[in-house]
Amino acid sequence: MPKRAVILVGGRGSRLAPYTTVLPKPLMPIGDRAILDVVVRQLHGHGFDRLTMAVGYLGHLIEAVFGDGSAHDVSISYHKEEEPLGTAGPFATMEGLGDDHFLAMNGDILTCLDYGDFYDAHIQSGKAMTVAVHRRTVKADYGVLHLDGASGAVRGVTGYDEKPESHYTVSMGVYALAPQALAHIPARRFDIPDLVLALLEAGLEVGAYEYDGYWLDIGRHDDYEQAQRDYEELLPRLLPGEVAGPSNAQILE
Repeated sequence: MPKRAVILVGGRGSRLAPYTTVLPKPLMPIGDRAILDVVVRQLHGHGFDRLTMAVGYLGHLIEAVFGDGSAHDVSISYHKEEEPLGTAGPFATMEGLGDDHFLAMNGDILTCLDYGDFYDAHIQSGKAMTVAVHRRTVKADYGVLHLDGASGAVRGVTGYDEKPESHYTVSMGVYALAPQALAHIPARRFDIPDLVLALLEAGLEVGAYEYDGYWLDIGRHDDYEQAQRDYEELLPRLLPGEVAGPSNAQILE
């Protein structure tokens, strides 16, 4: 059977307002195409030919653009949310989802991750769920002081770090799930962090697949602008064989 992927495209994208008042975030343009167009082409290139889009806010526009997927050489179905179900809730009622392992991801991610390698590593691991993770460094904008435990008008300073950095392992918004994970998802609003905790509580294993290449979650204005700057250079790695068309700025000129 073709490998299956679920793309989560039902969010309102409020952090990218006012753009997302007229377009759902996955249809925002990157270079010469929509973010979601890049995602669908990448999935097809990595062997995922059966796609389900979990749509909500302005979902009719996404369906109008992608249709049945034949233009992208894939099969696309749509799971419509009457009310927001979170990032894991839609899995509980999707038809045929428990037949095999599947990949799930947010529809606004720009990355060079090989989804096929990630999926295969998940299956070989035997875990109920695998999360693609990325190491992020967050630098404070200010000097950070360490204070003693004394009280009073003037406390003692025990240390001083000038704009320190903190390192985190963060979710990339890309997941692979085994069929047994679905039994732990209720048919109500339920998010991926809830699912991870539910699986761990049930004694099931959750894995982390570390990826140190390019990854950008296009959720904020700064990230969207960065994606625009990176797109043309990244294109040979994002979509091998593709040629960049005119940028949005050139089109507007």
